[in-house]
Amino acid sequence: MAILVTGGAGYIGSHTLLYLKEKKEDVIVLDSLQTGHRDAVIHGTFYEGHLSDRGLLDKIFTSHKVSSVIHFAADSLVGESVKNPLKYYENNVLATYQLVNKMVEHGVKKLVFSSTAATYGEPTSIPITEELPTLPTNPYGETKLAIEKMLKWADQAYGLKSISLRYFNAAGADPEGRIGEDHNPESHLIPIVLQAALGQREHVSIFGDDYPTDDGTCVRDYIHVLDLAQAHYLALQRLEKKEESGIYNLGNGNGFSVKQVIETCRAVTGVEIKAISSPRRTGDPAVLIASSERARSELGWSPVYPQLDQIVQHAWYWHKHNPTGYNR
Repeated sequence: MAILVTGGAGYIGSHTLLYLKEKKEDVIVLDSLQTGHRDAVIHGTFYEGHLSDRGLLDKIFTSHKVSSVIHFAADSLVGESVKNPLKYYENNVLATYQLVNKMVEHGVKKLVFSSTAATYGEPTSIPITEELPTLPTNPYGETKLAIEKMLKWADQAYGLKSISLRYFNAAGADPEGRIGEDHNPESHLIPIVLQAALGQREHVSIFGDDYPTDDGTCVRDYIHVLDLAQAHYLALQRLEKKEESGIYNLGNGNGFSVKQVIETCRAVTGVEIKAISSPRRTGDPAVLIASSERARSELGWSPVYPQLDQIVQHAWYWHKHNPTGYNR
């Protein structure tokens, strides 16, 4: 039996493929390559296409014995979602509807969904637990929450069991440097700082240094991308054993400020990276830290790379040897 991975050419999807390869799983990969990279797909039978292509989905489900799906495919830029919300409803909600509809038609009843901490919006308490209110502050988080609710009703109506993983700041790369992070435009802090270390940026902007935190800068929970990959595999195993839907946070439970990230990048790279203070960005909470106790107790999940310097070291190895990403 095979696992269908949508969005497998993306950052988190490709690292999950690497993890599934090590577990000797049979994998089918579907990606439109609009933002993903074909060279990042180092495991599985690859199909290029979009989830809106019903015929392609029929072909995949009829040509392969698909037992479960890991669903990454989505647009994920918060700022873009605010400017163009209909794009996000089409490419996230409608596309997932097409996928779930075909799963029901073909009798595939296990799905692991790539959700996000953006479903919480401005958290009412820290650390963030799964019981907190979900009040997204942008269309990206809203579309992910809409999908979670769709999956809840699909479980009740069709018996389609799903696990939604709400993760925080994905970072790092394969320690061996086979694959890594390559976004255009880049919006994640650690690769932006490392681009400055490579001389690809003149400086790093710190958006706000007057937050109510120890050093005045935003605090975030960074989680290694391979620890995320491990969680997706464990979620599949739980669906196989218990056939019970659920929602889990994924984070280290430790917060690091923007200044701490920059200092760690300076220490790892040996480069005195220039950083300048800029005005706050609208909608940036001061602190976002996850409670992952439910994932630890119910999925048996435990991060292998919890230290920030490990995460940065692995990311730096990738960026240093692939300064132009997959455009080698």
